[in-house]
Amino acid sequence: MVVPVIRIQAEDFDAAAEIARLTAGRADVGAVVTFTGLCRDEGGTLAALELEHYPGMAEEELERVAAEALRRWPLTGVTAIHRYGKIAPGGNIVLVVTASAHRTAAFEAGEFLMDYLKTRAPFWKKEHSVDGTSGDWVEAKSDDDKAAQRWAEPRP
Repeated sequence: MVVPVIRIQAEDFDAAAEIARLTAGRADVGAVVTFTGLCRDEGGTLAALELEHYPGMAEEELERVAAEALRRWPLTGVTAIHRYGKIAPGGNIVLVVTASAHRTAAFEAGEFLMDYLKTRAPFWKKEHSVDGTSGDWVEAKSDDDKAAQRWAEPRP
C-alpha cells in the first residue's frame, strides 16, 4: 500500500531529496514526474508572496486528493509539499512528485493533484509589492477551475 507524503511547512524543500526518498530501493518505478511551483516577481513589482492556510483542513484536503490520485492511477509514490509564510520571488512554493511504473499515470496524477490543489486546498495568497505596499488577497483564476473540471468526468 502506498502512503502519500503530505507536508505543509514554512521551510524550503529539496526536490531532489524528495525524489530520492520516493524512489529509494524501488525497482518498480519507471517514471517520476515532478512539478515545482515558484514565486514569480510579477515584472519586478513583487517583493514577496504571503501564503496562509487553514491548519488541519489543508493537510486533510491534500491527503484526500492524494488518496483519490492513488485510487485513479497505479502509482508507486506520491509527495505533495506546500509552503506557507512570506516567499520571495524565485522561492519554492509547492512540490508535487508522482511515481509509477509508467509515465502516463505519473503525468496524469501530477496534473490532477496540481489542478485540485490550486482549486480546493484552503490556501490564500497576498502580494507584497517592492514599494512596501500590500495588495489584496489574490483571487482564484477561472482557468484553474476549468482545468480541475476535466477530472470530474469519469475516465474511460
